[in-house]
Amino acid sequence: MNETTEQQDLLMAENERLRARIAALEDELVEVQARANAVVGEWQERAYWLDRWHLDLNALMRRPGASEFRAVVRAVRSVKRMVIMAKRRLLNS
Repeated sequence: MNETTEQQDLLMAENERLRARIAALEDELVEVQARANAVVGEWQERAYWLDRWHLDLNALMRRPGASEFRAVVRAVRSVKRMVIMAKRRLLNS
């Protein structure tokens, strides 16, 4: 009788542990879904404005000079990042 009570206690403890893990996973799922919904919403907003302004990015990028323009934008972004990193280093030291 004592052995079966021990086994039942172990099973109940295991059930409680599994229930807690399930609850944690469900909370994590809700969090992931909320983040995914936020990202989808942001992209829908961008697509809305592109449609409203009648901009076709694919057609725009096929035009002459588009690749050069992207290269210039990448260069400006890299300079901006370097300035931000240098600023952070100066402020942290």
